[in-house]
Amino acid sequence: MSYDSNNIFAKILRGEAPAHVVYEDELCLCFLDVMPQSDGHTLIIPKEPATDIFSVSDEGLQHLMLQTRRVARAVDSVFQPEGVMIMQLNRAGSGQSVFHLHFHVIPRWGGLQQRFHARDFADPKTLADHAVRLREALTRE
Repeated sequence: MSYDSNNIFAKILRGEAPAHVVYEDELCLCFLDVMPQSDGHTLIIPKEPATDIFSVSDEGLQHLMLQTRRVARAVDSVFQPEGVMIMQLNRAGSGQSVFHLHFHVIPRWGGLQQRFHARDFADPKTLADHAVRLREALTRE
């Protein structure tokens, strides 16, 4: 599959779509999922145009993994969940719906119960508050 430069994450990277950004550097962008499975659900994406884990550069993947762990630590600190799930899907057959490589950091409480993904939009004010709290946690590292 070729990369679609009009996917929502590419638009976010170009500033054409809004996002509640919690961290950005030269290789990646981290922002809150607007349809979260739980409070604090954060996405980590490379800035390079990679559709999935098979098409990202080695340097990009290494950086993405380190930032995913860093964000997971911040999510754990801010939201104090019972657990943290890291999820990454490749191609439609796995459930990938945005064809730009991304990692999900999802705080978990109460076993396996969580909201359905990509069904309901979160309140923008709540997302803005969560983004502030996570940015603060990330600057303390």
